[in-house]
Amino acid sequence: RQPTPTVRTDPVDLSLWPSTIQPWADVVRGARHADATGWHAVYVADHFMGPDRHEGVAWREATAQLAALAALTERVRISPLVLSATFRHPAVVANWAVAVDQISDGRLTLGLGAGWQENEHQRYGIPLGSPGERRRRFVDYVGIVRALLDGETVHHAGEWFELEGAHCPARPVQQRLPILIGAKGERMLGVVARQADEWNMWSLPAAMEVAAERLARHCDEIGRDPASIRRSTQALVLVTEDRAAADAGVERAGGRAAVAGPPEVFAETVAGWSEAGVDEVIVPDWDLGPVDARADVMDALREAVAGLG
Repeated sequence: RQPTPTVRTDPVDLSLWPSTIQPWADVVRGARHADATGWHAVYVADHFMGPDRHEGVAWREATAQLAALAALTERVRISPLVLSATFRHPAVVANWAVAVDQISDGRLTLGLGAGWQENEHQRYGIPLGSPGERRRRFVDYVGIVRALLDGETVHHAGEWFELEGAHCPARPVQQRLPILIGAKGERMLGVVARQADEWNMWSLPAAMEVAAERLARHCDEIGRDPASIRRSTQALVLVTEDRAAADAGVERAGGRAAVAGPPEVFAETVAGWSEAGVDEVIVPDWDLGPVDARADVMDALREAVAGLG
């Protein structure tokens, strides 16, 4: 049976993903510009160090930054991309999410992932587990968080977590605080179909189209409308008029999804994502140039995408 298609009719939202190894003042500067100029959300990565080859780079803890950004902005949504389920107990995360949703007046999206980066788990003595173990743990994890966010009292005795009468005494501002799940593997897409309000993965349009079809099959199997799951994606973005520099930027990405060229090239890629059913494109600021020029680059990208309509 063919999966149910997902058809987009609304404009694609643009969101900012600031690097949190840059000075905090620069993170705030970018977030406030996004807040003032019509961007949809600001995201923060959840890592304590870079991969093995970049271990010496200093990362700031994600949940502290998100709470601060919630207070320093007024309109944009705030979200981790994504909190690792290996780092924090689900009841702790649920209570934190309620607090930040209140601080932001209902602007939090709770991004969750199963965990993947081996070196930070090894250095900190945090069990990572096999891919299968991570997926099974994550299913329990999201279920517990969802129940607590929805005001339920949770009794859970499972392989990974034990809770006896757990609840969140405070309530979020949002009637349903959305959970975003970062995933791309076949089995994790099954988890997305069952448990996510939103779905995220790195991609270019062709890869997103294939993954979206796989997600639609999982949704059809359980009778869920795949259009009920919001979709976001991201790629490295290098804005340049120099073709050689653009080619070098894509090569430097090392196989990670990347878009390089003038703003019109980015807009054309956004159009491709839109055709694949993407609701939101997240732009890392890592290659957007010097801080003093970054606002102009963000404005150029937004104007190019607005011109698609």
